[in-house]
Amino acid sequence: MLPQTYRSMKMAWKNLSASKFRTFLTILGIVIGIASVILVMSVGASAQALILGQIRSVGSNLVGVLPGASDASGPPASALGVVTTTLKMSDIETIAKQNSHIAAASGYVSGSASVSYKNVSLSMTYQGVSAELPQVEKIIIEQGRFFTKDENDGLSRVVVLGADRVKDLFGEEDPLGKTISFGSLNFSVVGVLEKRGSSGFSNPDQMIFVPLATAQKLLLGIDYINLARMKIDNENNIPLVTEDMRAILRDRHHIKGNASDDFSIRNTADAISILTNVTNVLKYFLTFVAGISLFVGGIGIMNIMLIALKQRIREVGLRKALGARNADIQFQFLVESVFISLAGGVLGFILGVGLTYLAAVVIQSLGYQWEFILTFQSALVALIVVLLIGIFFGLYPARKAAQVSPMEALRYE
Repeated sequence: MLPQTYRSMKMAWKNLSASKFRTFLTILGIVIGIASVILVMSVGASAQALILGQIRSVGSNLVGVLPGASDASGPPASALGVVTTTLKMSDIETIAKQNSHIAAASGYVSGSASVSYKNVSLSMTYQGVSAELPQVEKIIIEQGRFFTKDENDGLSRVVVLGADRVKDLFGEEDPLGKTISFGSLNFSVVGVLEKRGSSGFSNPDQMIFVPLATAQKLLLGIDYINLARMKIDNENNIPLVTEDMRAILRDRHHIKGNASDDFSIRNTADAISILTNVTNVLKYFLTFVAGISLFVGGIGIMNIMLIALKQRIREVGLRKALGARNADIQFQFLVESVFISLAGGVLGFILGVGLTYLAAVVIQSLGYQWEFILTFQSALVALIVVLLIGIFFGLYPARKAAQVSPMEALRYE
């Protein structure tokens, strides 16, 4: 079997080399198809890793509470822009006091204002947050400090700036101790965050943090919060904590019997699971779309093998007259089609890896934490696919060649 395979491969190389340009064009179809599949699978895996990594960066043991009812799978009303005033910081403080599994908790409100320092004045978004925010979202202070609970309770006018906001307002000047203005109110800069990049929820680098109570009473004139997040000591305790939270909130909001909740509870573990499923569907769908070009490449292989059969029909007849079996002729044509497919597959794999690496370099240069991911799965899929394409699209021409009558072939002009 091995000597026959070697002879068939040697003959395949000779036959394909006789029509170099036509063979090249056929191989090119497979190259483009495999490169597209590799590129889509690898970029899809990298994009999935980026999205999930951003969410995991704030922890998979977070539970969020939003005002407004929703069903189990739908978004809360507040996520759709509906202003709901039922959730208060006192609700979150009560939950944190009554449940020992909650390690830290923070409320959130947000707004925008004209922020100025000296001759610089920019419209910026700010967030009012609790003093425990660094423990909840793994925020790291690079300079100075975060504000304290006493500063929050005392409505202190202090701010902590994200790395990008420091550059926007101060340039190269040291911001600590400087005073910035929110309209007519002055705030002192007490801390600067370490540069981090975007997370699953926001980009702290572009944020200005002020004490929650200060933001509520002095800047926004409200007594409710837009959102609360709580860090649970162990991910396994999330279901227990969630039920406890629901019971406490229903009691505090006087919700009786079968009446619907006026709040929604979500956690990052569920978000990661949902996003993994969604990104997997998108990744495989795009791979399928890219794989259509492989089908076109396979038709090209069938086409060139049928043309080769017409040109070599006398050769086939002569081989049969000299004792070649139908299986030998069929095997020869299959070897040639698989040879074309494998050659295109190898070149396509190299091209796909190169394009994937280039895409990673470009995206990383734009500031994203993009990984260059090339999985063993993608390499294995590429190998199996090119083999199947070579066999599937070469099988019909091979059978046609095997059915050629020696007498008709020798009379063929």
